[in-house]
Amino acid sequence: MKVVLLIISVLLIAIVLLQSNKATDSAGIITGGNQELFQNMKERGFELFISRLTLVLGIAFFVISLILFLI
Repeated sequence: MKVVLLIISVLLIAIVLLQSNKATDSAGIITGGNQELFQNMKERGFELFISRLTLVLGIAFFVISLILFLI
């Protein structure tokens, strides 16, 4: 079970690093340079897959950590 947790941890780190950087997009709030900030922009294709995979791996990490804590 600890090996599975280690594998999920490594995959979660890799997937988070693959996500697009949204911090630079929100930096335009202060400078006023981002005109597309409040437009409805949905994730599509690869971004949606990465986002959902991050959610699944995060939930799996939490559940396995909780199980290992209770054992």
